[in-house]
Amino acid sequence: MSTAPPAGAAPLPDAGSAGAAPLLSAEALEVAFPGRRGAATARAVDGVDLDIRPGEIVALVGESGCGKTTLARSLLGLVPPTAGRVAFAGAPLEYTGRALKAYRKRVQLVLQDPSGSLNPRHTVYDAVAEGLRIHGYGGDERAAVAQALSRAGLRPPERFFLRFPHELSGGQRQRVVIAGALVLEPELIVADEPVASLDASVRGEILALLLRLRDELGLSALVVTHDLGLAWNIADRVAVMYLGRIVETGPVEQLLTAPQHPYTRALLSVLPEAEGEPVVLAGEPPDPSKVPAGCRFHVRCQVLASGAAERAGVAESCRTVDLPVLGGGADSQVACHWASARGGES
Repeated sequence: MSTAPPAGAAPLPDAGSAGAAPLLSAEALEVAFPGRRGAATARAVDGVDLDIRPGEIVALVGESGCGKTTLARSLLGLVPPTAGRVAFAGAPLEYTGRALKAYRKRVQLVLQDPSGSLNPRHTVYDAVAEGLRIHGYGGDERAAVAQALSRAGLRPPERFFLRFPHELSGGQRQRVVIAGALVLEPELIVADEPVASLDASVRGEILALLLRLRDELGLSALVVTHDLGLAWNIADRVAVMYLGRIVETGPVEQLLTAPQHPYTRALLSVLPEAEGEPVVLAGEPPDPSKVPAGCRFHVRCQVLASGAAERAGVAESCRTVDLPVLGGGADSQVACHWASARGGES
């Protein structure tokens, strides 16, 4: 797949090639849900290209309702796409029971709420061993569980075997969930808001754990979050999603220090360490069954509202001309008429 910015998208400075074929790819991915009682179809994911390379951590960032969790579920094979495709290790994902079972051994999910992820009647040992039993593991189950718990930072692992979830702290429960994903030795994990339910004092420990697993095991990860601060601490690359599409993507340092899209700038402006006044976006994200014409962000865009887009000569395009889907690769790209008119300058 070409990673050059498509026509109409403003190129940013070259971030360099990752130098490896993607491990997981989405190509022109769409996920639509039919409306109830004849209502219009909701386009939850509306044309997404996204690549994740071996050993790479990609943060998928956006407001609640932007489609990022639906995209993650589709990448996991939990929600079949309406159009487009998902490919893993170069092969298209198949949606037969056998193919999905084999795929989910290689791609594991880590959910936001560890309390909801763990059966309160199962011991830690049984929670971690569940995946091994589902996939018919033929090796030493006890040794595999102990190794997974140890890798997740629960040492000595035998101390936790017979504990129940209610006997653990929130951070320990999240480590058990991570151990349950690691026990099958996956190549990639999808972590949906992995620290959102944890105390601030524990979040850094879990993020450090995910980075250590990447370094030690070569593990790739897609981290779904609404928090650009988290992306700064963990990701190699960031993809910013709005109303079903990626609107800006690039290496984390470049994107977060020189954001081009007004939406990315608004998300960054509310971080505690951000300079200047926070950008307060007008209204709520549009209904995904009624995606506006032109740039899908234009109805809330602070740049358009301020008159800056008019001065740049692109206000009419913002309201009427749709933007192309960004490529899924490592290059920095932005889908914005205003940024394109400015030539990618910060």
